[in-house]
Amino acid sequence: MKILLTGSTGMVGRNIVDNSNSNNYKLLCPTSSELNLLDNKAVHDYISCHSPDLIIHAAGLVGGIQANIKRPVDFLVSNLIMGVNIVNEAKICGVKYFINLGSSCMYPKGIDTAISEGALLTGKLEDTNEGYAIAKITVAKLCEYITKENENYHYKTIIPCNLYGKYDKFDEHSSHMIPAVINRIHNAKVNNINLIEIWGDGESRREFMYAEDLANFIYQAIPNIQRLPSMLNVGLGHDFTINDYYKIIAEEIGYKGSFTHDLTKPVGMRRKLVDISLLNEFGWKYQFELKDGIKETYKYYLENIYK
Repeated sequence: MKILLTGSTGMVGRNIVDNSNSNNYKLLCPTSSELNLLDNKAVHDYISCHSPDLIIHAAGLVGGIQANIKRPVDFLVSNLIMGVNIVNEAKICGVKYFINLGSSCMYPKGIDTAISEGALLTGKLEDTNEGYAIAKITVAKLCEYITKENENYHYKTIIPCNLYGKYDKFDEHSSHMIPAVINRIHNAKVNNINLIEIWGDGESRREFMYAEDLANFIYQAIPNIQRLPSMLNVGLGHDFTINDYYKIIAEEIGYKGSFTHDLTKPVGMRRKLVDISLLNEFGWKYQFELKDGIKETYKYYLENIYK
């Protein structure tokens, strides 16, 4: 089977490429310079020329809360155009199978219980990443509509919880929480900084899955794509507080300092946990516990990021 993977240089994409299961497929992994997803004609020509059997769309403009707040236009427009281009041109070119990577940011804010796939479009989005969420929702619905229109097409959206791991971004301005915290705490340790500030009260809850687990899931999903639901949450089924993450990361790094809280800073959703009932029915479970994933991620950070 020939698979076109967008976003092959990003965290999710590189974990998919690195996975041992990749040897069972012919992967097409164009870089952004080889395939500009913002260029509709380029997308059409590439798919038409290479005729993939399946497309995995893992490309996108991603970032943490600060980046989303500062650049909502970029996060909306770039992700929307890339997604619509690759999905619609796949359909036009006759690609029957498509796996679209969504995000739990697509769900409404203020849900205190585990969020099921049916919650999509039932409430107001989180303000801090609304543009990104709107783009991801639109692309997911496009996949759903294509599948509804033609029973021979199977365009499915995977909605992972927050991810972290090897190949993540670790700089403070564009990274997600776990790599940013790893970077902050490591630098505090080596520079003998004894106090680290946490945004908010640290009691917001988040679910983070090691990116290698998502890659494992995708390779299980590929031969079973026809029985996947239109949208499927992929996560752990449990979460931790922000304070918990800081504590666990500090323990792994060996940081002995203290933490303080800035209650004036935005914290995003108070809780974001995905319901994995449909995932359990599909028959898949993660392998990496949080401490194991943090250990592997910190090892990668020391070997590749911090010099």
